[in-house]
Amino acid sequence: MARLDTSSTPENPFKANWSIRGIWLVVAIYLVYSFNAMGLSWARIEDGLGHANTLLGRMFPPNFSRWELLLGGLAESLEMAVIASFFGIVLSLFLGLFAARNMMPNWVSIPVRGFIALCRTFHPVIIAILFVKSVGFGPLAGILTLVVASIGFIAKLFAEAIEEISLKQVEAIRATGAGFASVILFSVMPQVFSRFIGFSTYQLDSNLRNSTMVGIVGAGGLGGTLFSAFQRFDYDFVAAILITIIALIMFGELLSNIVRRIFR
Repeated sequence: MARLDTSSTPENPFKANWSIRGIWLVVAIYLVYSFNAMGLSWARIEDGLGHANTLLGRMFPPNFSRWELLLGGLAESLEMAVIASFFGIVLSLFLGLFAARNMMPNWVSIPVRGFIALCRTFHPVIIAILFVKSVGFGPLAGILTLVVASIGFIAKLFAEAIEEISLKQVEAIRATGAGFASVILFSVMPQVFSRFIGFSTYQLDSNLRNSTMVGIVGAGGLGGTLFSAFQRFDYDFVAAILITIIALIMFGELLSNIVRRIFR
């Protein structure tokens, strides 16, 4: 019976990879360079912490005495989020279908996918600035901004969800002689409906957050009230606005959970 040769040293499974080490070295050097180029230092961090302590001291206790102004901005943000979510979700439903490569020819899906990619190219604040310059200050610019943001997110995910469906059900419905609309309603939508609801509720939650942010550049909502309070150094009112925004986001999270539970 042959004996196993145990005299040889076992091969190390964790060999040194000099390429990976070189990449990590380059990353470390670039981080050090970036810190020096931007003037970041521990002294600046300590100085910033001191200013933050002063700011927090001026923010508390929050001042809710101007609750009418607060509620007005809150209502406008909520209205913007709901309107933009409704139109964004409806448009995304059709755009996502047209962008699905397993349901549409390339001459349809490629341009639509390009439009969807364009919608998510820029940050909502940049889009809000463009709409403020186009349609003027106010909630209309905010609504258009949130509609574009909704299309960029939901339409992309909805198209990808349609591309992952089982085509057996599609072929079975087509074999009955059903038209295109019947194929979509009875073979495609049942497979992606629950995911579409999840995408939509998440986007509503995202629009609630963004509706308070785009107002900083004049697109309406609670963000405009927040920006004005910062300009007046009215930090106790700023704290009240921030607490209200937190409450709004918590309400959106609760609403999303209820909707998911209903359509589960």
